[in-house]
Amino acid sequence: MYGKKIALVTGAVGFIGRAIAAGLIEDGFRVVLVDLDRKKLDEFAGSLPAGQTLSIDCDISDPKAVEAVVKKVQNIWGTVDVLVNNAGIVSNHKVVETSPEEWKKVHSVNLDGAFYFSRAVMEDMKKKRWGRIINISSLAAKSGGITAGTAYSTSKGALISLTFSLAAELAPFGVTANGIAPAYVKTPMVMEQLSTEQLKAIIEKIPVKRLCEAEEVAHTVRFLVHPLAGFITGEIIDQNGGLHFD
Repeated sequence: MYGKKIALVTGAVGFIGRAIAAGLIEDGFRVVLVDLDRKKLDEFAGSLPAGQTLSIDCDISDPKAVEAVVKKVQNIWGTVDVLVNNAGIVSNHKVVETSPEEWKKVHSVNLDGAFYFSRAVMEDMKKKRWGRIINISSLAAKSGGITAGTAYSTSKGALISLTFSLAAELAPFGVTANGIAPAYVKTPMVMEQLSTEQLKAIIEKIPVKRLCEAEEVAHTVRFLVHPLAGFITGEIIDQNGGLHFD
């Protein structure tokens, strides 16, 4: 269905990133895997169908590095059709415990990286009059960070605002920009941070009584990139099991 369309996924070796990349490949995309860890990138790419991936290590907080990635993709495969800004780092510190350095670091990855990649690919999307930008936000952006820290929560909130801004600018060109706001995805990072008692208490608060699966987030990405989702833009899809309504 997607022919030779190219999707670029940041944070590709993370639990959610892996699920997104695998789902897009299953749908027929060629996928550019972007992450910091070269070794993990190569290992992950080796587990996927040959010829369907291009793995590039990159510090997404560096605008020049981001531009170099996009140029490399253009030279090897062509222009990017789908961008999934999934990369992110977690901070659990509240305001007083958050240092200026931590504040800047979290925003440089969670927000700046998404801005740099969006800026780098959007002109090609406009020329083709087709494209999809999907930003992975978080329930923390809407809840003030019940369990997450201040820097993380505000960076994810700003990512939602970036999504709205991109959607408004790109809509006339057939390019959509949407976000997904998951809560408590069952990843090693989440599971390792919670004690058995904490996990039980969280699940009890979630109306569907379980955590979100990474494949469920990936499924929402696959829905948003579909041609029939072209009339949806500027939307933030909550994926929290009924924990928060708006």
